[in-house]
Amino acid sequence: MEICFMRTFWNTNSTLKTISEWQPNCWIQVTCPTEEDQEYLENKFNIPDYFLSDISDTDERARYEYDDGWMLIILRIPYVKEIRSRTPYTTVPLGIIHKRDVTITVCYYETNMMIDFVSYHQKRGEGFTDYVDMIFRLFLSSAVWYLKRLKQINTLIEKAKHNLDHGVNNESLIGLSRLQDSLTYFVTSIRGNETLLAKLKFKLQVDELDADLIEDVNIEMSQARETTNIYADILESTMDTYSSIINNNMNTVMRTLTSVSIIMMFPTLISSIFGMNLINGMEESPYGFAIAMVLSVFVSGISWVILKRKRLI
Repeated sequence: MEICFMRTFWNTNSTLKTISEWQPNCWIQVTCPTEEDQEYLENKFNIPDYFLSDISDTDERARYEYDDGWMLIILRIPYVKEIRSRTPYTTVPLGIIHKRDVTITVCYYETNMMIDFVSYHQKRGEGFTDYVDMIFRLFLSSAVWYLKRLKQINTLIEKAKHNLDHGVNNESLIGLSRLQDSLTYFVTSIRGNETLLAKLKFKLQVDELDADLIEDVNIEMSQARETTNIYADILESTMDTYSSIINNNMNTVMRTLTSVSIIMMFPTLISSIFGMNLINGMEESPYGFAIAMVLSVFVSGISWVILKRKRLI
């Protein structure tokens, strides 16, 4: 997890501005919460303690639930790991906790999406009409950022393919394999978010403006899902192609080595016959060695011609 502790209070009535302490209907943004942050949320607002533990689980699926008047929504958002890892592009849970005039978002990672989310709405000069508007705008932002990350993944795929065109190497193949894992995480998370969105439409108080926003979210999510599937299919096809190339090159090398072994077998056989400690009629001949050499070259030449005509060399 990233080491970046932050608890920020945002006034959402007009423009997004930070305030010093909690006020009703403000937005509490908690990033990489410490034990102090967790105690503050649990003691100040009495939220269920397992809410935070569920959000901290990196494998937690997109879902929602109610407990004692509190609503928990877990949204999967894209995340890029700063350190070298098996899956450079992955997804992490973003928790949205709400009850009456309390709205809290909790993420155990510092993501570019949340930084951009705040910056974008500050530039627009307007806040959120209510917590429902904010929730669906978070869904929209996640879909937009999936598309951004997919463009980056596509760039890496094209770069790896360019390197492989000049020569098949393990580093590029491993890179493609890691991107394939990332696309799997993406498509699974996007599908989970779509299912969650479809359920929330009937659980939250949606007005006409929210309905239009939901339509935009559906369009962006569908595009993100389809783009992910396209890139995944392209990547799978690319991996299969290079796998076939590697196998074909291996078969060519093995066929060549086998042909060379067959050609070299005849000189070895001839030298073995004449080198045996038996009477063969050439013990006293001054031309014995030359005859053996000529015979070896002749037989090897014949075998080379035959293999060449059969395209085994």
